[in-house]
Amino acid sequence: MLHRIIGLTVRDVRFQTSVEQHGSDAMHTDPDYSAAYVVIDTDSGLRGFGLTFTLGKGTEIVVGAVEALAGLLVGKSLHDIVSDFRGFYRLLTSDGQMRWLGPEKGVIHLATAAVLNAVWDLWARAEGKPLWKLLVDMDPKQIVSCIDFRYITDVLTEKEALDMLVNAQEGKKQREDQMLKEGYPAYTTSCAWLGYSDQQLKQLCTDALKSGWTKFKVKVGADLEDDIRRCRLIRQMIGPNNTLMIDANQRWDVAEAISWVSSLSEFKPLWIEEPTSPDDILGHAAISKALAPLGIGVATGEQCANRVMFKQFLQASALQFVQIDSCRLGSVNENLAVLLMAHKFQVPVCPHAGGVGLCELVQHLILFDYICVSASLSNRMCEFVDHLHEHFTSPVVIQDAHYMPPKDPGYSCEMVESSVQRHQYPEGDAWKLHMNK
Repeated sequence: MLHRIIGLTVRDVRFQTSVEQHGSDAMHTDPDYSAAYVVIDTDSGLRGFGLTFTLGKGTEIVVGAVEALAGLLVGKSLHDIVSDFRGFYRLLTSDGQMRWLGPEKGVIHLATAAVLNAVWDLWARAEGKPLWKLLVDMDPKQIVSCIDFRYITDVLTEKEALDMLVNAQEGKKQREDQMLKEGYPAYTTSCAWLGYSDQQLKQLCTDALKSGWTKFKVKVGADLEDDIRRCRLIRQMIGPNNTLMIDANQRWDVAEAISWVSSLSEFKPLWIEEPTSPDDILGHAAISKALAPLGIGVATGEQCANRVMFKQFLQASALQFVQIDSCRLGSVNENLAVLLMAHKFQVPVCPHAGGVGLCELVQHLILFDYICVSASLSNRMCEFVDHLHEHFTSPVVIQDAHYMPPKDPGYSCEMVESSVQRHQYPEGDAWKLHMNK
């Protein structure tokens, strides 16, 4: 079946997470977790669902960008798209007029991610497989054919990528069986948002430890004395042998980052995440070099614009943990390129998740990475945040602090229609109630 695309709709869906300070950090103090939510309709009746993640205000701009891209999609068949997926990716990212809005970064790239996420969801549903399984079952040549290697061939050629994937075929079945049985290791950020009280933090930590969590991330960067107090509190709660990470969400200049994190080194964090501007590759490199003697790595990527910047981060030894995001980069296509580059440089991938639907999406990518690329779990884990999963038809399943591989066909980002209608901005009932208060 060709599954010709006959329509694309996009809606602005926002959740009032700022009310209870969920998601609060040093730079984003009052986020309303939101999404530009895309639905693709086909002549066969099969539908594809996709989204990109935002923090509330401005989601309407992403919606406008998705609508601008829709004309490049409608009228094409799924078969035509996936038989030359590299070409279709380039069509969306290199339109002669719209690429001026990026290229491959910012709002237009977020919109590209939403559209392509829906296409990948449609493809997985057409094959009757969850997306991770669609990727795992693909021939290495087909995987490579989905990637746009433009601007990264100085680091990763098509032949190198193919060789990596072919070499990783050994043991693939065992790794897939292992994932189905054990799941992929996760860490939690849900305990220590910056706006949470100490009492709330203690209770959430206690509950998480009882549920089997061993890896915890703490938001830092607003006040050093407060950070020292909160890190000491969490370290006391989780004990010396569990893993602690800290995340500044781009708060500091380079020298300030080095000084601040050095002051927190007694709590033995595995990494400092986003210590400075997400665009400052050489700044991250300087921070990495300065913190290495303390045994603290640098993690970044959730706001890294594209594969070209990831290439340079890796070339500059500017990060020790690669944090891919399923909605910041150009969907699965561009994330595949980053997974392969990270493997070449032997830097572990620990995806960014949380938000609206990010856990649901990125679990597929990290399962593929382990089964078909890295074949390693050393220093690797995927972020988990326990918010808003009830709004998805196939929410993530966590068992013993591990992501269990999704079983339903697709990319796990179909939202419950009643939730979409209730939280659609500004006309949904949740927003009418909020505005009338």
